Amino acid sequence: MTFNGDVVDGHQAVVRTTLLIGNGSGMSLDYWMHHPRDRWRVYDLSVNGISLLASYRSQFNKIVRTDSYEGLVARLKSRQVGVAAPPGASGGHRAR
Repeated sequence: MTFNGDVVDGHQAVVRTTLLIGNGSGMSLDYWMHHPRDRWRVYDLSVNGISLLASYRSQFNKIVRTDSYEGLVARLKSRQVGVAAPPGASGGHRAR
């Protein structure tokens, strides 16, 4: 990965990088960040100019238009149930 520079404007910043791919070409990765309190946090990632945040927003808007806001929330919750907790996250002990 190569660092191509950054632009900071108050509590907002964009960090521009290029990820080198095996065949010698590169893929641009831009990290959109904000500094709400104590440290910088990434809130969006742009890969070759395509924003992850904009992609999700587009998908969510389509679901809300074709179903409803409640339908969107139900879909998100159903997917959340399938996400496994990391090992040891429950605080319990595994049997040996």
